[in-house]
Amino acid sequence: MPHGGVREQIAAACRGLSASGLVKGTAGNVSVRVDGGIAITATGLVFAEATVDDVVIVDDKGKVVVGALAPSSELGLHAAAYQEDAVRSVVHTHAPGSIAVSLVSDRLPCIHYQQLALGGEVAVIPYFLFGSPELAEHASATLSEANAVILAHHGAVTTGGTLDEAIGNTSLLEWACDIYLRARSIDTPSELSSEQQAEVIMSVVATGYGTKRRAE
Repeated sequence: MPHGGVREQIAAACRGLSASGLVKGTAGNVSVRVDGGIAITATGLVFAEATVDDVVIVDDKGKVVVGALAPSSELGLHAAAYQEDAVRSVVHTHAPGSIAVSLVSDRLPCIHYQQLALGGEVAVIPYFLFGSPELAEHASATLSEANAVILAHHGAVTTGGTLDEAIGNTSLLEWACDIYLRARSIDTPSELSSEQQAEVIMSVVATGYGTKRRAE
């Protein structure tokens, strides 16, 4: 996709994230891997008002090669996530459910089989200053084995093979966080066992669950 196209795609995604309530004001950043670098939201971007000019292209050294604005302060976090070849898009938000879970637990247990799309249980990594190398290092280590990580006192990061997939994972994570918090307000939530999770995975592979297919 030409750079102009991917920049507009990201801007539209930002407006959608704001409309959905997953992002407030400037609290988040979005990127897509492109040839020779990363297309990423600019620092200070107001998601609800995002335009193509609010998305820049940086090269593999972090230098802006397309656009006039400085990239997000979390550029290092995104760049670290792209060490995994399968990752083509990264979404970081300060979604309330993810933050709330990070305040009461060091993990989001696998409480619903749909969480398996995220890798099952989602880790909560310790607090590190935003934009710091330590945050990027610890988040990317978790993302090497999962599609989501929760950042203590901060928010969440999700990845995907496409921008739509990464955004879908953000929504899925927030949904799971909401269910977990509701259940925890009543009692200790039960978890799916490793055997139950494996059973779901085998069934999905065998039946093509979740994908459109013609009736037999």
